[in-house]
Amino acid sequence: MIFDRYQVVVVPYPFHERPITKRRPALVLSGRRFNEENDQTWVAMITTARETRWPSDVAIKDLETAGLKHPCVLRFRFQTLPNQIFVRAIGQLAGLDRLACERQLASMLL
Repeated sequence: MIFDRYQVVVVPYPFHERPITKRRPALVLSGRRFNEENDQTWVAMITTARETRWPSDVAIKDLETAGLKHPCVLRFRFQTLPNQIFVRAIGQLAGLDRLACERQLASMLL
């Protein structure tokens, strides 16, 4: 499956602490061309963050458009995953959430 930047997807997300995966929402950060040419997609974690908080977390405001049922944050814990393991798209980031994501990402990388 090939997805576009800012789509919210479900993937079997790998955990570094344990040798397991769980189906979790994630945000596609790479563009469609990258995803097609490399057969991989770059994603960031979406979490409820009940246990921990990172200073770089971005609260997702428009949960309905994102396809999320509970309050969540975008956490810049990145993975590059094979396109074949993606389960489905559930939504996309709304305009203001995209802007918040871009600003935080730029502040981290520039």
